[in-house]
Amino acid sequence: MALMAEITSDDVPVVADDDVVLNEMLGGWHRWASDERTALGYPTRSASAMQYRASRQYDDANGALDQHVDNVVMAGIDGCINSIPQPFRNALHINARNIATGVAVWESPRLPTNELARQFMVFDAREMLFKLLRKRGLL
Repeated sequence: MALMAEITSDDVPVVADDDVVLNEMLGGWHRWASDERTALGYPTRSASAMQYRASRQYDDANGALDQHVDNVVMAGIDGCINSIPQPFRNALHINARNIATGVAVWESPRLPTNELARQFMVFDAREMLFKLLRKRGLL
């Protein structure tokens, strides 16, 4: 279900490009929240010299700096999602799982059984998330 241009968020029209960005953010957030990540780089502390902290001068080359930025952004998205009330938060969780897996097979008994009512709930939840992300500077 795509966000339509008639719906506005803080007097700014929501367009299909925003829907694509929101899908990417939700899919990435689901993978991040599922703890499916690998460690990049080397540890910054040594077991033999605990008082010494290694520099981060090569973190841009080994991917650790990018991972840190992604973790900060995903933690911000996580805060936005967790501030949305139920059952809309549950609708976002299920929507994010469907986006991350690439198939729309996940459902929740907490959501309406009527397909149209469920789609409207997911749409409203995505609108709430979109407004929060924009308000907190993540979009």
